[in-house]
Amino acid sequence: MKTTPLLPSELKALKARVEDLAVSQGLDFYPVIFEMLDYEQMTQIAAYGGFPTRYPHWRFGMEYERLAKSSRYGLSKIYEMVVNTNPVYAYLLSSNAMMDQKLVMSHVYGHADFFKNNISFSHTNRKMMDEAANHGTRIRRHIHAQGLERVEAFIDACLSIEDLIDIHSPFIRRRRSENRSPRLAVAGDQPSVQKLPSKNYMDSFVNPKSYLEEQERRLVEDQEKRLRLPEEPEKDVLLFLIEHGSFEQWQRDILSIIREEAYYFVPQAQTKIMNEGWASFWHSKMMTEHLLTDEEVVDYADHHSGTVSIQPGRLNPYKIGLELFRNIEERWNRGQFGKEYDECDDYVKKRDWDTKTGQGMEKVFQVRRIYNDVTFIDTFLTEKFCREQKLFTFVKNERIGGDEIDSREFDAVKQKLLFSLTNMGRPFIYVQNANFGNRGELCLWHRYEGIELQRDYARETLRNIAHFWGRPVHLETLFDDSPTRISYDGREFAEEEIAA
Repeated sequence: MKTTPLLPSELKALKARVEDLAVSQGLDFYPVIFEMLDYEQMTQIAAYGGFPTRYPHWRFGMEYERLAKSSRYGLSKIYEMVVNTNPVYAYLLSSNAMMDQKLVMSHVYGHADFFKNNISFSHTNRKMMDEAANHGTRIRRHIHAQGLERVEAFIDACLSIEDLIDIHSPFIRRRRSENRSPRLAVAGDQPSVQKLPSKNYMDSFVNPKSYLEEQERRLVEDQEKRLRLPEEPEKDVLLFLIEHGSFEQWQRDILSIIREEAYYFVPQAQTKIMNEGWASFWHSKMMTEHLLTDEEVVDYADHHSGTVSIQPGRLNPYKIGLELFRNIEERWNRGQFGKEYDECDDYVKKRDWDTKTGQGMEKVFQVRRIYNDVTFIDTFLTEKFCREQKLFTFVKNERIGGDEIDSREFDAVKQKLLFSLTNMGRPFIYVQNANFGNRGELCLWHRYEGIELQRDYARETLRNIAHFWGRPVHLETLFDDSPTRISYDGREFAEEEIAA
């Protein structure tokens, strides 16, 4: 795909101006490279997730058709795209008016600052543009050697489980050692307790019988754990399959590519509200305070309001993130935080509270650095904010065939929002036992959080995992409050209730 990397002189001057302004506001970012694209090129790159050199697969073509139709029927329009790399790549739509280019560039520098400084991105591969091209080359080689249909069918199976990863593993060391061998212990070995040296007449006091029995019990448990694979339930299902699954080498390579790219996109999913809110916070500041001309005000108001508008029954991350950052800035500028403020029960006094602390900008930069969407909402969403933003929960009404308001209570709104963000809204699935029934079968466990798995999705996923594992697979979950095991033996499915 041919692009136009060089900006017109007018946009070069605008880039320099916006970049200087962003630096003066305290933003810190990697170098930003803007490229001009027409709408077809922009749609193509958007379909590839911002990486035009990515591996070939039919889903990218389907995404292109979806985006193109959405634009054709006036449902949405892509104004910009920015990629978290070093340097940061950002794409401008050539048909945008100058006011739109100002808004987009300001928005991009907000994203670039967030990418560089938010802790969720601290383990990100900043050379992912090159890495994606490398992945594309490797998969094309496999296609040449194995055939398109065979490779594409395998990628389809991999993509069905691409979210079965441990999103917190970059920050938490869950394994004792990356090079551990789970089979070092040998069944039948007798563990022995090391007694403390003592005289014979003091032995019962220095090494009491109850202590020795307890230590022997712990040694036996530890040996059993080391004989078990995995030792503890393992959340990174993809890594476990890569290490222990039944694969040809080219299949293992493709699954590792899918896993690596899945981890790259995790921070974006963990910080969608914050990231878009931060970029909107800064584009609104820079546009209204520095960049807008008089004749651009109406167009800006129209486009900005469209970006942050909320449709019934849907959450707009731009709107929630922007308003929450503004709320934090105002509260910390006025000293509306801390023990004294929280314990004040005088409505008028609390409403007019203003100690003129002026710490708002310092606080929003701190929040940008150390929070993700879950902790951001959990810490800073207040009852007053919910009322002001008219947030509520809703449920489907089968009788009217649509949604209706379920609750306006703050606790209900907050808990439902946090629930939808935890684990990026996906189920918690763990590898529980790789030798289920002492037959080398794989048993997975779903940590039930109040929402049942969809049976058809669960079955198709098990079918694909069984293909990877090479033996029957099982999944333990809850259906109708009853512990249930779904099994697939390579030919047919079975379900049975199990003891709790």
